[in-house]
Amino acid sequence: MPSLSKICVLPVLLLLAGCQHVVEKPAASQAQAVAADDNLNAVVWMQRSDEYAAATRSLYRAATGQLDAALASGEEALADNERRQGNRAALPPAIIMDIDETVLDNSPYQARLVVTGGEFDNNGWNAWVAEKKARVIPGALEFTQAAAARGITIFYISNRDAALGAETLENLRAAGLPLKEGENVFLGLGMQVPGCAQVGSEKLCRRQWVAENYRVVMQFGDQLGDFLEIRSNTPAARAALAGQYQAWWGERWWMLPNPSYGGWESALLGENRRAARDLRRRIKRESLRQDK
Repeated sequence: MPSLSKICVLPVLLLLAGCQHVVEKPAASQAQAVAADDNLNAVVWMQRSDEYAAATRSLYRAATGQLDAALASGEEALADNERRQGNRAALPPAIIMDIDETVLDNSPYQARLVVTGGEFDNNGWNAWVAEKKARVIPGALEFTQAAAARGITIFYISNRDAALGAETLENLRAAGLPLKEGENVFLGLGMQVPGCAQVGSEKLCRRQWVAENYRVVMQFGDQLGDFLEIRSNTPAARAALAGQYQAWWGERWWMLPNPSYGGWESALLGENRRAARDLRRRIKRESLRQDK
């Protein structure tokens, strides 16, 4: 006759074995593989984290606190080679702002690419712009309204196509961002500036166009090229440019966080933006620093 302890152990072992079998067998929906996407974490962070919203609000709040000092200083927020000569302190003040990921949030477009496994293309991007659904970046509304209340004209220099001006202005207006009546404040890609040759997507000519009649007191963007001309888009050249104006960051120049896309990525890839995903991933992995 078996002992009582042996009688009790057997059902327990059978029960545990049955439970283990259930846990290890995934449901049919769980068994379907989800394609990996290198941009997933960046887009989710920008959309869902409190940290991203706190970062942009902190930046815009700090900039608001320096508006009066910027107006009183008589200084200009343009790189040395972009400034106009002469006494410019009496000119009306202006602020130059990029649009995408600086004042308007386009992460839904990036999210669609993640979900569908797609890549950026002009037709898809232009279709998104035409939807006019981009929301305002946290903190941007309060800052721009504070600047406008001080009589500062805000110019939106963007690499959205100039032909998308009507849609872009409607989106900016719906978001509550100030647009000065009677002034051409949306300066899109393709805008012709007399006497200045447009090079690719560089914003130099458009910044100089603003500087003809205004003193630029601050600039905002999410890319280094939003602030100054980049003649050589290599990691070393970019680092040198950013370092040259180190004292301006957080005073005249304000950089918004954008881990999702940008010139920094093109620089790492040697401007090979159409490289296969596996190659892009390998190059990025090789660029990682593992300090010991």
